[in-house]
Amino acid sequence: MVEYVRHQLSNGLVVLVHRDPLTPMVVTNVVYNAGSKFDPPHMTGMAHLLEHLMFGGSKNAPSFDTPQQLAGGENNAYTNADITNYFQVLPGKNLDVALWLESDRMGFLNLDEKTFHIQKAVVLEEYNETCLNEPYGDVWHYIHHLAYKKYPYKWPTIGLTPEHIAGISLDEVKRFYKSRYRPDNAVLSIAGNVDEDKALRAAENWFEDLPSEGESSVNLGSEPKQKELRRKELIAMVPHPAVYMAFHIPDKVNQRFPSIDLLSDLLGLGRSCRLNEKLVEEMEIFSAVDAYVNGANDMGLFIIEGKLNEGFSSRQGEQAIWEVLEAVKTEEVVSSEIEKLQNTFATSHAFSCTSSLHKAMNLAHYENLGNANLLNTEIEEYMRVSEEGLKREAKTIFRPENTSIVTYEPAK
Repeated sequence: MVEYVRHQLSNGLVVLVHRDPLTPMVVTNVVYNAGSKFDPPHMTGMAHLLEHLMFGGSKNAPSFDTPQQLAGGENNAYTNADITNYFQVLPGKNLDVALWLESDRMGFLNLDEKTFHIQKAVVLEEYNETCLNEPYGDVWHYIHHLAYKKYPYKWPTIGLTPEHIAGISLDEVKRFYKSRYRPDNAVLSIAGNVDEDKALRAAENWFEDLPSEGESSVNLGSEPKQKELRRKELIAMVPHPAVYMAFHIPDKVNQRFPSIDLLSDLLGLGRSCRLNEKLVEEMEIFSAVDAYVNGANDMGLFIIEGKLNEGFSSRQGEQAIWEVLEAVKTEEVVSSEIEKLQNTFATSHAFSCTSSLHKAMNLAHYENLGNANLLNTEIEEYMRVSEEGLKREAKTIFRPENTSIVTYEPAK
């Protein structure tokens, strides 16, 4: 159980505080509803670019890193389809330094031409390295494009094309910042060796006066139900044939999600999982194969991916995967298997609750989903997963008309 206090400031900012007296450190974590699904369709990569710019200094802290490092801290951030997340870790006595820095860049970020062009070049180089110059690096462009036709998950977080990123102007970044980086569009969590009341007063001191002006709500629409198998076959400079399969699943807070998550573990977690035992160990078709859910807040994807051994084609690998998926729908899943999956999840969940950083992140993320206490109650949902639930989800999800497939064959 992760105990916390929750308070909402007059400007809409939600503040969560968890006291952990066993550490001398404190963590601040800020989640903004500013993921890539909010990118303008003709300027994809905007959210990720702004994440980089958030470290370029603000009105009262021209250098973000310098005061943070002088306070003995470290920081980092990431962007995904739904959110942009920023965290700092530093000694508990220096909490005010972290809150000052976060509040200043929330309200008074420096967005000048020099920093803008430097960070745009950095992001373009990252695009080249991870998407264009890395084998299989463009797979998520194709997966997202196949699986989503209307919902703005249809482009990857880093951006759809380099031209989109290069075409973003500073004025457009400023508009995105003003609309998304607002107190009422964010959650601040604080975890560590702090007094709850003092931490809340400190949060009020640094954030209460920041305005929430304008409107941050956006109608993102919905994704029509997929009714046909979608496929992209690629011949590329890759070392081995590969198969990527994506199946639509419901949102993360849906009551079906625990069964779906454990189904992905049954198929892809560890050496004893169904896919590895059958396709890697027994048939030796794949050198590696994995299954997982992508963790999207809204309409997510169940992903299966694998690299094939020499002598096998991507079509052979795809067929072998389908055979394993069909078997899961009918073969017995013994109670000891389910208990093992549940215990593994429980262990991972417990481990995440030993770190102040993980607790701060998780509290903020679940609050962003609608209720921070989901962190404490989700374990009960996973413990209720049954064999019937796993098979029901397998039959519901693993259908050709619910599938998007990308295959790679090496160029000769």
